[in-house]
Amino acid sequence: MLALQGILRTTRAVGLARNVLRTSSYSTAAAPQPIVQPDIHFNKLFINNEWVDARSGKTFPTINPATEEIITHVAEADKADVDIAYEAAKKAFQLGSPWRTMDASERGRLINKLADLIERDMVYLASLETLDNGKPFHVAMAADLPLSIKCYRYYAGWSDKIEGKTIPIDGDFLCYTRHEPIGVCGQIIPWNFPLLMQAWKLGPALASGCTVIMKVAEQTPLTALYVAELIKEAGFPPGVVNILPGYGPTAGDAVASHPGIEKVAFTGSTEVGKIIQRRAADNLKKVTLELGGKSPNIVLKDCDMDHAVEQSHFALFFNMGQCCCAGSRTFVEDDIYDEFVERSAERAKKRTVGNPFDPTMEQGPQVDQEQFDKIMGYIQSGQSEGAKLLSGGQREGDRGFYVQPTVFGDVTDNMKIAQEEIFGPVQQILKFSQIDEAIERANNNPYGLAASVFTKDIDKALYISNSFRAGTVYVNCYDVFTTQAPFGGYKLSGSGRELGEYGLEAYTEVKTVITKIPQKNT
Repeated sequence: MLALQGILRTTRAVGLARNVLRTSSYSTAAAPQPIVQPDIHFNKLFINNEWVDARSGKTFPTINPATEEIITHVAEADKADVDIAYEAAKKAFQLGSPWRTMDASERGRLINKLADLIERDMVYLASLETLDNGKPFHVAMAADLPLSIKCYRYYAGWSDKIEGKTIPIDGDFLCYTRHEPIGVCGQIIPWNFPLLMQAWKLGPALASGCTVIMKVAEQTPLTALYVAELIKEAGFPPGVVNILPGYGPTAGDAVASHPGIEKVAFTGSTEVGKIIQRRAADNLKKVTLELGGKSPNIVLKDCDMDHAVEQSHFALFFNMGQCCCAGSRTFVEDDIYDEFVERSAERAKKRTVGNPFDPTMEQGPQVDQEQFDKIMGYIQSGQSEGAKLLSGGQREGDRGFYVQPTVFGDVTDNMKIAQEEIFGPVQQILKFSQIDEAIERANNNPYGLAASVFTKDIDKALYISNSFRAGTVYVNCYDVFTTQAPFGGYKLSGSGRELGEYGLEAYTEVKTVITKIPQKNT
């Protein structure tokens, strides 16, 4: 995946990831035009390489968050559909099936073919993502699509490199291990990065030789369904990948609790992650959870102020604040606190909010009414508990789920906005005096997904980064994701890791084979 490090700001305040622009074919000089009203080609369930209605006949609307209008109605999967998808995935995984007998290198070729097809249709997919999710089109083109493509290509390369070991054990034996695909996997992805989270899940599962039942978020099903058709076009055998849009309490629960599904991967809220863990317990299926966060960002007085303000802004406001690892607790050393707060508030006031198809907009709408209401509730809580509202705090416009970029100063650790995940464009800035105090306060939270520190002192950077209780630590940067490096959390931020070689571990079983070696020719 490509780094999301830094922001390029034009005179119209368009933010794009520097490294994405360096290494992809997309550039501001030749930016493609979005398809403002993309045709909707697929809105049914994808099972066994076929498009089918839900057994119940039910559908649900998916909403354009910029206009609050219905885009289309989508088939609503439930337990009956999960059962059908399971039979298809089970058959595709059986010994002797085309998928199980396929050379590992051929699996890699198919994954690479899928990446090619996504790249071919990236303008359409970015437009569809913007329509259904609300993220700015130029961000989808510069980040979501290139990152997804690179993820598939990375795991395509792993397909024929998943190796065991030979182990010298006592006695006259040959001992070796095999890493075998775990079987039928259930995957449940969120709505904040639909294409990217689909790639994070499918890439390692397919490289390992598993088959998949994927439940996609009801808020944003459209790009995942289009990718399903590309999976068929790429030549994956029937049943290898099955895509089911639906609701968590029905389709999601059926995936998590299905007795035949041997592994479930979930990205989403900690609250739902706990439910999935409990539902998966009956058959002891493997579970990986990438959950919520309340990530601390420590800014020392010796930092590069311009850089720290901009990166802290990016850490919180990227993707409308809808990032699980958002730097949402900004601790600033008291000597520079007032200046940092003032400059952060001014930066937020300059942030452009509006039509996500407009290339001058940095921020689109929140994903839906529920998320909008939740964020506005947190803003009201911050004000009532005594935090100082420095910018924003209101709805933007009168149509769509837009929230003004909001900055709070004078935040204390006991406030609700400093304790709970807001998942929206609300920055909280806290003051500290001593480094050890900042570390203790940063770790005094049930989450542990990410953390960051801004300083020019390498000794302080190492000391603080090693002291964080978090799965990923950024030093003088934020939101740097690469497919090669693992991602996941401590504590209530989840279990297991995604991406990199670590991301393959949850999709294989390790088999030990021990063979007696004869000591003489018989």
